[in-house]
Amino acid sequence: MPNTNSLVLILFIFFTQIGLVSAQNKRIVNGNVTDKKTGETLIGASVKLTGTSNSGAMTNSYGFYSIMSQEGEYEIAVSFIGYKTVIQKIKISKDTRLNFVLEEDNQLNEVVISATKRNENVSSPQMGLQKIDVKEINNIPVLLGERDVLKTLQLLPGIKSAGEGNSGFYVRGGSTDQNLILLDEAPVYNASHLLGFFSTFNSDAIKDVSVYKGGMPAQYGGRLASVLDIKMNDGNRKTFTAEGGIGLISSRLKVEGPIVKDKGSFMVSARRTYMDAFLALSSDSAVNGNILFFYDLNAKANYQLDEKNTLYLSGYFGRDKLGLSETFGFNWGNGTVTLRWNHLFSNRLFSNTSLIYSNYNYVIQNFMEENNFEVNSSIKDFNLKQDFEYSLSNNHNLKFGVNAIHHTIAPGRLTATESSSVNETNFENRKGLDLATYISDEWSVSKRMNLVYGLRLSSFLLIGPANIKSYDAEGNTIGEVPYKSGEIIKSYVNLEPRISTSYQLTSSSSLKAAYTRNVQNIHLMSNSTSTSPTDLYIMNSNNVKPEIADQIAAGYFRNFNDDNYEFSAEIYYKWMQNQIEYRSGTDLRGNGNVEADLLYGDGRAYGLELFFKKRFGKFNGWVGYTWSRTQRQFDAINGGRWFYAKQDRTHDLSIVGIYKAGQRWTFSSVFVYNTGNAVTFPSGKYQINERTVFYYTEKNGYRTPDYHRLDVSATLEGKPGRRLQSSWSFGIYNLYNRKNPFSIDFKDDPDDPSRTQAVQTTLFGIIPSVTWNFKF
Repeated sequence: MPNTNSLVLILFIFFTQIGLVSAQNKRIVNGNVTDKKTGETLIGASVKLTGTSNSGAMTNSYGFYSIMSQEGEYEIAVSFIGYKTVIQKIKISKDTRLNFVLEEDNQLNEVVISATKRNENVSSPQMGLQKIDVKEINNIPVLLGERDVLKTLQLLPGIKSAGEGNSGFYVRGGSTDQNLILLDEAPVYNASHLLGFFSTFNSDAIKDVSVYKGGMPAQYGGRLASVLDIKMNDGNRKTFTAEGGIGLISSRLKVEGPIVKDKGSFMVSARRTYMDAFLALSSDSAVNGNILFFYDLNAKANYQLDEKNTLYLSGYFGRDKLGLSETFGFNWGNGTVTLRWNHLFSNRLFSNTSLIYSNYNYVIQNFMEENNFEVNSSIKDFNLKQDFEYSLSNNHNLKFGVNAIHHTIAPGRLTATESSSVNETNFENRKGLDLATYISDEWSVSKRMNLVYGLRLSSFLLIGPANIKSYDAEGNTIGEVPYKSGEIIKSYVNLEPRISTSYQLTSSSSLKAAYTRNVQNIHLMSNSTSTSPTDLYIMNSNNVKPEIADQIAAGYFRNFNDDNYEFSAEIYYKWMQNQIEYRSGTDLRGNGNVEADLLYGDGRAYGLELFFKKRFGKFNGWVGYTWSRTQRQFDAINGGRWFYAKQDRTHDLSIVGIYKAGQRWTFSSVFVYNTGNAVTFPSGKYQINERTVFYYTEKNGYRTPDYHRLDVSATLEGKPGRRLQSSWSFGIYNLYNRKNPFSIDFKDDPDDPSRTQAVQTTLFGIIPSVTWNFKF
């Protein structure tokens, strides 16, 4: 395997020499930008020395900035949307540390639906990046009033819902497992509650949400389609506060405050449904013993040791439980822990070191006496990350680092009591090591042109102990080799170049283009049309190769009316290698030989995304539209012809409107429409022993009916100036009661068996909701 550390060192020395030449006779101004009321660091705040060219920066994920300038007297301006701009005169004669505290602009009588800098969408070279203002999630009507980050993401162009009420999503032709979901840098493998109706992310605990649809920076890797990077609140460093809400199916509570004022803080946020409490009230013994609930807990603490060192500790713990009394039990959940150390080596070199643990597991129980058994499955990660940011000059900002992840996948362990007729089974665990190193540079080439370019070198090692089988084209075993503990069974190495550029046509318009290669080493196997807690994860092996995707994209970006209106049009084309499907009739559950049933082929996806947003004012919102195609090709499927993937939808439209009516009322609505899913329906049928058997020809050659829905909501804020701040949120999901299909099954017509009936299942009709929110 190549010496990845040597590669990074050589590139770092090369870029450093560029920076040393440009840094002569210059001084560094750096520091942090925080919220005056809470002490939270502000991500993406603008810091600019007025009267100079290219002397500006934006705060990173930890609120840190660094600017290089000639000695002299300047005005420094610090701004962030929704906050008062701070302007301060400074004299630069030596390296200087300046921290800034920004105050919310409570005089604004407008709704702001973008937390980013006014012109960043035009000037930034980053393509395919969407950011969500967490505060505005509160105004988006959702199912049963549960505020949901993932459901809000699905209203953006290029991001499609995996199905009715489902928190899974598809990005630019990718499947649900091709999205890397990070919570405080920890990967979350199943981000859903209640079989996908709600996501695991409690919006009360979230500070920043960024999703990359293409042109991902080199520090991200491991998935083909997108990166969803979510960061939790650090906690209030100034004072103790509590907030929460009581809804129809769940309640939530968040408590935060200082550990040591202005030096450290904590945040704890919890949420739980209480549907099981309603079940317990039933007089029917077949009902009151049933279980149906979920809970999640977010916690975070931080402490600033000195001006150069800060420690963070965060965690997420969530679980779902459902079951039938004395018959069946099923529970699943995620657990993550992240320990981070921020260190400032110099005025120009910022470091973040992270130790991360992630665990996703599920348990299935059968309580029937003669068939009593329990099935356990899990995927565990131990992750070490070292990231650096080095300010070469005001024109070059360098990022580089290394990452090592140890995976352990336990596909299943079946245990049973002595009285059970079920035989115990223990499928072999698989272990792997994901290694990566990267380097990336954001370069301001000129006043008009900016670049983000980099290189990621990734490798994967499959590690023993294991008994590794080989298969022929028909899935028959042709060999088996045992490997000892720690022995390297198979390795893969891939280079992943990334480049994204912008060219400003005017101060309010630009053209952008990007090319990205991504590699994926962990794969999700699923028989269902949407994600399930029992879906099977596998890793690369001698049979399974890494999935690879190459994407090119180009776009036009334009702002209007002093950045009040924003428009973008993006086109993309993606090639995918080593895509995975399973043979017809494959049962993934309890299959210890699943690699024998896998098929490998290619994929392609292309489309057009249009986005128009009104960012400020009493009435605002956005319209997102996507035209796209997603196809797959496998020699053993559909006669080797290209077929539409299940996530293919030709048209996808979202319209979001938010209206601020006075000081207390806010009204909002969402309309969504999309082409029906690509599905495989029977082409005919025949009788065997008086039993109807359907036969199928073309893969995904049919469509379900088109999907559309209108949701509305209204929020009434309490009277201002009181210590207890409260609000009421009222919502109606599916206002005109559209019967959208969840699934369609086929059966013989009971009146005429020669004919076939299509039976549609619908999950949700019109659903009202009400939630009381509070804060003190």
